[in-house]
Amino acid sequence: MRTICLVLSLLAAVPASAAELQVFAAASLTDALKEIAPEYEKATGDKLVLNLGASSTLARQIQEGAPADLFLSADEAKMDGLEKRKLLLAGTRKSVLSNTLVVVVPVDSNLKIAGPADLVAVRALALAEPQTVPAGIYAKEYLKSKGLWSKVIDRVVPTENVRAALAAVESGNVDAGIVYKTDAGISKKVRIAYEVPKAESPNISYPFAVLAGSERKEAARKLLHYLHSPPALAVFRKYGFLILE
Repeated sequence: MRTICLVLSLLAAVPASAAELQVFAAASLTDALKEIAPEYEKATGDKLVLNLGASSTLARQIQEGAPADLFLSADEAKMDGLEKRKLLLAGTRKSVLSNTLVVVVPVDSNLKIAGPADLVAVRALALAEPQTVPAGIYAKEYLKSKGLWSKVIDRVVPTENVRAALAAVESGNVDAGIVYKTDAGISKKVRIAYEVPKAESPNISYPFAVLAGSERKEAARKLLHYLHSPPALAVFRKYGFLILE
């Protein structure tokens, strides 16, 4: 607690007028950011406006000129695309977090998933859109590595983002879904049936960066610095994220 107060007091001590920051962030970061934001706002006077969704959708919005100050992506590819277009503020990109893939089923389901091969018998499998959305891309990559993608593709129910895949399982509209462990951890309506071993998982990485088009670059830099400081990382860790060194 002393560390949190110290970091926030140092941030608050930086003389600057209050800023309203547009934070475009992957849906899987929702709960952690909603816990971080109020304390940060209270300490600094800045207001954080969270635009939460699929990283692919957010990156497209940024490319099309949406006013954004920070982008918190769930994969490196979406950030790469923005960097190639020179839409990132040079020197601010940093890979901060990682995650784990899990297979979830409704909490009252009797379905047993002892390994990925058991997914072949699942009638409907929810994934975030596997062509564009990081969680779905990671899931597809994992299933392909196991030689299973061609066997389950006809059972895949694509969703807008990873939280929508989780919701599909919660509602019982599908038998199972592949989501991040952090998403499974916030739901009382699903249970983890299988966790992908770290050694078999795709390289899941969340890069953060300030955007070149930001009109509040100094305030955005300050927030970015806080998001990879020990107090913020403690919140991310609380929600199950892995911290990249």
